[in-house]
Amino acid sequence: MEQFNPNSTFLYVIAGAVILFVLAQSVFFLIHAIRRAKKIGMDMKTVRKTIGSTAIFTIAPAFSILLGVVTLSQFLGLPLPWIRLSVIGAITYELPAATSTANALNISLSEMITEPSVYAAIAWVMTLGILPSIVLTPVLIKKIQKGVVKIQTKDAAWGDIFMTSLFMGMISAFSGMVFSHVREGVQGLLPIAVLVVSAVVMGICGLLVKKAKVSWLENYAMPFSMLVSMCFAAFAAPLFGV
Repeated sequence: MEQFNPNSTFLYVIAGAVILFVLAQSVFFLIHAIRRAKKIGMDMKTVRKTIGSTAIFTIAPAFSILLGVVTLSQFLGLPLPWIRLSVIGAITYELPAATSTANALNISLSEMITEPSVYAAIAWVMTLGILPSIVLTPVLIKKIQKGVVKIQTKDAAWGDIFMTSLFMGMISAFSGMVFSHVREGVQGLLPIAVLVVSAVVMGICGLLVKKAKVSWLENYAMPFSMLVSMCFAAFAAPLFGV
């Protein structure tokens, strides 16, 4: 089958064009926001402080996005993950989508994908899978918000349980992919070990935030737990025969 380079110049040009377009949108709305702030008489010191604090706040999520791009680029090249995670999507969706597609095609993700059909299939699954969230959100978001507010207003305790249940349902769906590797023997235990390490690190970060009042760690808990678990996976892989 014909092979191609996932890091080809053509794909980099497309990725660069998409990123530049998104950046242009950001600059456009930033300029108009500043003009509007001046028009309504807002204190420009407050505006500059808000812009600065917002820019700093985006650093923490950027670490998670960068780790996601690095993870996916090992087998998809850099351009596609760069587009996906810079514009829409998250590693919690993109990686399971790519993995599920590769498993259906009996393709290993341990090396760079060079078959156009496999690459295209993964890209299509990633794209089509996330389209409902784009299309349905503006249509259903008001009804969903009204329903959630109604539940929380009627019974705050039940509202918290409802939201927690939704979150745990999402976590359970992703956990299924991790525990499905148990049938692979000792090698299949590595994802579970990585999950446990990541959960422990996240729990420690949570305790530090709540008990020790290390408030700045709240925004960096996820990227920190990802880094630690990735390092653990790299060092523990030989022990699990991977």
